[in-house]
Amino acid sequence: MDSSNAFLEGLGPFLIYATLVVAVVGIMLGLSFFLGQRINRQYKETPFESGIISVGSSQFRISVHFYLTAILFIIFDLEVVFLFAWAVGVREAGWPGFIEIAVFIMILGVALFYLWRIGALDWRTETQKRGLDKLVGPGGVVNKKEFKL
Repeated sequence: MDSSNAFLEGLGPFLIYATLVVAVVGIMLGLSFFLGQRINRQYKETPFESGIISVGSSQFRISVHFYLTAILFIIFDLEVVFLFAWAVGVREAGWPGFIEIAVFIMILGVALFYLWRIGALDWRTETQKRGLDKLVGPGGVVNKKEFKL
């Protein structure tokens, strides 16, 4: 019986806080409803993005390369979280932790090299790729697919 009374005493400040939060939110919503303007203009319900009125249909095709690049960014960006966690505990991890993170980074490097080699990071369209054969830069440098470093 004594423990339930202590629980209710500890819950009292939370209930007061929750009541005050609900009251403040209710007052703010009520005041905005009663004091807000009710002007109905022609373009009030028109959707816009960053102040620009949208034109055309929202149903258009986007190349899968944009999605692929976004997914690759998320994957490699997420790996930074693991690297940060390792950096925080580097002293506790010691040499075994260093070897594990070195293998982890090596796997990421191999994955990035693989994605680069298969062309997953290339945004050029087929027309742009065909135009590369004709491109000659300053000094006579030719930008061809067969040209390798």
